[in-house]
Amino acid sequence: MKKMYVGNLPAEASELTVSELFSEFGKGRSIHLVTEVFSGKCRGFGFIEMEGHEARAAIAGLDGKTFGGKPMRVRFEDTERRPGGKRRR
Repeated sequence: MKKMYVGNLPAEASELTVSELFSEFGKGRSIHLVTEVFSGKCRGFGFIEMEGHEARAAIAGLDGKTFGGKPMRVRFEDTERRPGGKRRR
């Protein structure tokens, strides 16, 4: 199972619309969009988990694709942390 970061999403994005977008590459096992506390609108990014080969295909097919008028950023989440709690870039 691979976790991907999905960024530059429009405020109108929902877990359903993002899930439908990724469905052509396989089944998303889990999806979580980060939302504003009071409005409930998407803050522009989220995370989705898929099987490894499906995730690679989704990254190749969706990174840079326009969704809601904005080019999406799709990549594997960087889970390796450096000393001091900062993520490695």
